[in-house]
Amino acid sequence: MEFLPLIIQLITGAGGGNAAAKLVKKLDLGIVGNSIAGIIGGGLGGQLLSMLGITAAPSGAMDLSAILGSVASGGVGGGALLAIIGVIKNALASGQTQQSES
Repeated sequence: MEFLPLIIQLITGAGGGNAAAKLVKKLDLGIVGNSIAGIIGGGLGGQLLSMLGITAAPSGAMDLSAILGSVASGGVGGGALLAIIGVIKNALASGQTQQSES
């Protein structure tokens, strides 16, 4: 198993999570929350795309296209998971606000 693609996906996932939080302020979980959600999302997104054969070369070689694929999949996966968690957090918070007003 190659660890370099996974490391790249985790790092870019953290960056993608923080970038998504900067773009959409309502999804912000704080720097630590954004980074953790991004790291998890980057790892999951990168591994999912690699299982589908989209990012990694069949031989496992790390050429430029494989590195760029890992960067893209990690960043998108991190941003996507942060968005999902942020939406759930906001929905739960608004549900609690409505219950306390009743």
